[in-house]
Amino acid sequence: MSHGTIRDLITETSQALTGTERKLSTTLLSDYPFAGLEPIQVLADRTGVSSPSISRFVSKLGFQGYQDFQRKLIQELKASQRSPIELMVEEREVDGSFLGDFTKRASALMDEMSNTITDAQFERVCSLVSDPNRRVFVLGGRVSDLVAQHLSRHLKRLRDDVFHMESDPETWPDNLLRMRGKDVLFVVDFRRYQKSIDDLANLAANERKANVVVLTDKWMSPSVAHASETLAVPVESGTVWDSYAAGFTLMEAIMTRVAETDWKKHSRRVSSWEALAHGRQELGNDS
Repeated sequence: MSHGTIRDLITETSQALTGTERKLSTTLLSDYPFAGLEPIQVLADRTGVSSPSISRFVSKLGFQGYQDFQRKLIQELKASQRSPIELMVEEREVDGSFLGDFTKRASALMDEMSNTITDAQFERVCSLVSDPNRRVFVLGGRVSDLVAQHLSRHLKRLRDDVFHMESDPETWPDNLLRMRGKDVLFVVDFRRYQKSIDDLANLAANERKANVVVLTDKWMSPSVAHASETLAVPVESGTVWDSYAAGFTLMEAIMTRVAETDWKKHSRRVSSWEALAHGRQELGNDS
């Protein structure tokens, strides 16, 4: 059996699924992992797929039965809520110097990220955030907003109508009312997910008809249920902290791809931005 998540297993076997199994897998993935934690009869009633068919489906994924399948889901759910204290449960071995070891771990995460996000998906996301006819709204979680800011600050240098939303949900209605169909909400939400971000993604996708792009981890933020594009990057570095190295690298790849796609046009805006920024700096130095 694969050592990835059940979501990974379903994705890996998608080509071999029957029509009934595809219907079941869609339900499981759209409310992941909670749909799979329901009793088998409840899931059968919800999907219109018989209990024996569900049992055959989980067996195809490599589980001994529905209870075995649910135990794996519960393990994933517990892992998604681990704190730094729980992550550092024992002394870990360091390969060489601490900095060298840490760099190797970060590099491994970036290599894994490049293998899990397809070129086609990457290009679709770049196309969304570079389209001048779409407004782009960006927001992250309590800590992951640093990753979101990395994208929004660079996009603002390249194009108009990029809005970094404040962390206070009380300010979000103004942004939601500004959203139009086909605009983009780009959210960053890593494990220990925020319910408020899920609520925002729901409103943006279903009320404002925006395209929701979610950058998350392998356990999947609940907000992916409302996403048109989901970018899952590895965060486990085997240290006390989850690492955002892959997330930052992906953001840099997106903003660089957007800039270089039409650099002649974008360079003019960047030059104007730099000239204005330099002017403000000189004014500040004279005061």
